[in-house]
Amino acid sequence: MRRFFVSPQTLADDEITLGTEVLHHLSVLRLRPGAEILLLDGEGGHCRCRLESLARGSGTARVLERWRQLETAFPLRLLQALPKGEKLDLVLQKGTELGTAVFSPVLTGRSVPRHERERGERQLERWRRIVAEAARQSGRPCLPGIEPLRSLEEALASTAEELRLLPWEEAALPLAETLPEEAPASAAVLVGPEGGFSREEAEKALAAGFVPVRLGPRILRTETAGLAVAAILQFRYGDMGRGKEVEGRSGEAR
Repeated sequence: MRRFFVSPQTLADDEITLGTEVLHHLSVLRLRPGAEILLLDGEGGHCRCRLESLARGSGTARVLERWRQLETAFPLRLLQALPKGEKLDLVLQKGTELGTAVFSPVLTGRSVPRHERERGERQLERWRRIVAEAARQSGRPCLPGIEPLRSLEEALASTAEELRLLPWEEAALPLAETLPEEAPASAAVLVGPEGGFSREEAEKALAAGFVPVRLGPRILRTETAGLAVAAILQFRYGDMGRGKEVEGRSGEAR
């Protein structure tokens, strides 16, 4: 069944007016009235719906069943120093597929933002679209959060996760030796830009409780390091490597 994320307000009533983005996808997929689709509110709410009407620029659907389904992934926040070009797009897309809960883009001394890159709300909205599409295609029940671009100091000050990891080429301990046996409540991973963190920036991260770790003998690119750690943490503490689980869900048929 085709899945689409919509705003929670859209799913408030049983008769749903479909938005422009969903209508575009339905047109591309050549779906017709009578077909069933799944609408998600990004917060765990699911609605199985039947298409009632489709016309040029408008359409409606009726809710047949409602239920809630929550994430099974390990709660992970990725603080990613802004990389060159469009590499952050890849991090957002693949990080979403790997179960990352929150993305925190960070501006550091060696970050090189493109001058033509959108700013403010336009930039954030573009990132949200990338995350939403990746969540839709990968079958996630909830949308990951994505924060506005902030300075390293601001990002560190807002970090409250129990386990805090800093992949760093100057670290002495390998990642495997720093991971606790019991799963922590949550984790944050701080990844530097091309060229890495400056000594001053690394010291600020250490002062904020981040533990420096090595990721083996090879140097990973900025767009690879966070994804590698995310996969390891999801396998160790999350839902990667598990068999298909039946999610508990609550709801009612209409």
